[in-house]
Amino acid sequence: MKTIGLIGGLSWLSTLDYYRQLNEMVQNKTNGAATARLVMYSVEFGEIKRLTQDGDWDTITGIVTNAAKKIKAAGADCLLIGANTMHKIADEIQASVNIPLIHIAEETAKVVSTTGVKKVALLGTKYTMQLDFYANKLLDREIEIIIPPKEDIEYINDTIYNEMSKNIFLPERKSSFLRIINELIERGAEGVILGCTEIPILVKQNDVSVAVFDTTQIHTSAAVEFVLK
Repeated sequence: MKTIGLIGGLSWLSTLDYYRQLNEMVQNKTNGAATARLVMYSVEFGEIKRLTQDGDWDTITGIVTNAAKKIKAAGADCLLIGANTMHKIADEIQASVNIPLIHIAEETAKVVSTTGVKKVALLGTKYTMQLDFYANKLLDREIEIIIPPKEDIEYINDTIYNEMSKNIFLPERKSSFLRIINELIERGAEGVILGCTEIPILVKQNDVSVAVFDTTQIHTSAAVEFVLK
């Protein structure tokens, strides 16, 4: 079995979910006889949050690149960035290490393309929804994305950074997220990408009438496939 490298702390809550899913998947694929080989470097989320809000992507790139290099030096055979938003700098991180970075948006686009869905709603931080680094991976596979209106984008972003990252999941937030999703379905969305690694903790497939794409599950599944092949 190869070794997975994980950049965590983005937030600690989603990192827990990554760790759990990676090990559960390896156990399931080996009939319960193994757990994942894993090297993790956890960054300081408060610092990353502040730098993200300041638009200081150069400093963020330096921090995440440093983490990637340490993970590689510790023996990892592949690299996961445990957050959708940080894939804005995925190309720079990949250039810093000679192990493959498994890109969450690329893997999500692959999965969406297998379902025949051609128009998909994208939920996540405002950076994931509004910048092109995520949308381009879907457009490469001729998948159109739609996002909420500005007011809802800000609402989702604030909820992610100020509540979900602190393990706060309020019933009224779930109701609001489902209202936003249903409005996107009315606009033609045939599926919904939960493009923040905390959102799948709040919204499940049985809450939604169209296909839900859990990016944490997609990302971890791709990593496990890589290390077990």
